[in-house]
Amino acid sequence: MLRISNVKAPLELPVSMLIESLAREIGYRGRFKSWKIAKKALDARSKANVHYVYSIDVEVDNEQAFLKTTNYPFVEQVKDEELRSFQLKKTKAAARPVIIGSGPAGMFAGIALAEAGLRPVILERGAPVSQRQKDIMAFWKNAELKEDSNVQFGEGGAGTFSDGKLMSGIKKDLYTAKVLQELIVAGAPEEIGYLAKPHIGTDKLALAVQKIRAKIESLGGEYRFYNRVEDLLIKDGKLQGLKVRNEKGEIYELSADKVILAIGHSARDTFEMLYKNQVQIQQKPFSIGVRIEHRQSLINKSQYGKFASQLGAADYKLAYHGKNGRSAYTFCMCPGGVVVAAASEKGRVVTNGMSEFARDKINANSALLVGVTPEDFGGDHPLQGMYWQRQLEEKAFQLGGNTYKAPAQLLKDFLLGKASKALGEVHPSYCPGVVLGNLQELLPPYVTETMKAAILEMNKRLNGFACPDAVLTGIESRSSSPIKIVRDENMQSNVKGLYPCGEGAGYAGGILSAAADGLKCAEKLVESLS
Repeated sequence: MLRISNVKAPLELPVSMLIESLAREIGYRGRFKSWKIAKKALDARSKANVHYVYSIDVEVDNEQAFLKTTNYPFVEQVKDEELRSFQLKKTKAAARPVIIGSGPAGMFAGIALAEAGLRPVILERGAPVSQRQKDIMAFWKNAELKEDSNVQFGEGGAGTFSDGKLMSGIKKDLYTAKVLQELIVAGAPEEIGYLAKPHIGTDKLALAVQKIRAKIESLGGEYRFYNRVEDLLIKDGKLQGLKVRNEKGEIYELSADKVILAIGHSARDTFEMLYKNQVQIQQKPFSIGVRIEHRQSLINKSQYGKFASQLGAADYKLAYHGKNGRSAYTFCMCPGGVVVAAASEKGRVVTNGMSEFARDKINANSALLVGVTPEDFGGDHPLQGMYWQRQLEEKAFQLGGNTYKAPAQLLKDFLLGKASKALGEVHPSYCPGVVLGNLQELLPPYVTETMKAAILEMNKRLNGFACPDAVLTGIESRSSSPIKIVRDENMQSNVKGLYPCGEGAGYAGGILSAAADGLKCAEKLVESLS
């Protein structure tokens, strides 16, 4: 295959006509034997000339002859590794491996181990996604929180109730290719394989995780929902098994000497259990802040100008580096989405963002975060960052009236440091609702001052970002894990046989990178069996 890159096309040009014009431009007189889109990105840097940029893989009769004759500068052979996909060889083990957690890392570790013939057991403290959806809606509507079935816990993990972004800072490779391929097979749109900014949306992702479960079970894997790991069984530094609490509240022992730990960034009771068992844990920097909410039409106009009506909901990604050494950035931007209640513990408020595939809601929202480090946590305990998160979330609960309503403030009042009394044009989407006030009562001064400077600077790059009626809703505290579970080159912790992976262990930052890390841990586990 040959990859033809930097192919620019007007918004309205059909792909079929694009292929015809591409052949003429690169000087190929025949017909392509086959072609497919490798990448599609929107270039909106010039509001007067918004257009698509493609990379297209084509098959020609004689690659070497064509490469010698073409004058088109952006042609190269597709690397062999880009045409292959991750796959483990069939293997055998004395005992079935166990996976703790069914988020992206756990699911994809499950796919890999099941395809290798190892029939993994997946322990999930929460509910299947269909029941989980009902539990979450009950929380959003009636403030009825189930601590093991919510936005953080249950089949699919926290990413299931998000925008379903599949972007990552990690390099695209066999692992990420496998993730995208499996998601497409499970019903995700084929465009996630080539879009520069792919997303699935919470509605399609909820269906995909059920199909992934069906595949794992068809290969001999087993899901156990409402099964929470209570303790590790360790002898001479090696994992022997687990103590598990089932749906009835009964404790049973499960023999296991190979366990993938894919618990997510909010399994705080499990963090404490690991620490008690002397699993090596370190503090890790993370970020805290708020959700900022604008009218989506404002973002569309700012990003696409006169082309806004021709395109879908626009997104953005902004960063600010302060002179005081603090940085702020937007994260998990949800075009046409809603701000959601994402608490997993009673008496605490947590916010997150979520979009469906259509991204057709009236507001846009994004996390607006400031980086914090262990020096900010107030102690040297390995779990001190987690304890600090809890304190902030409890404060948010209190400021919201102790009802799971969230504290909120208009942007213009936030900049002036005064409490908000009434809403403007932007109506917050957070359920169960918001209580207007002053977020400086919630966040540390170094966070709010950095956010103020960032908002003004970001407005220079995204006109309207500092819209006076934009709404800030707090607190966003779960953007990443507050800990890192130390692992060696074989991806095992100091307790041999325990493979920490994904976001909760501190090795990923989103659906794609967590899923890829799950595949890598499965690969190392299989290697240990030979």
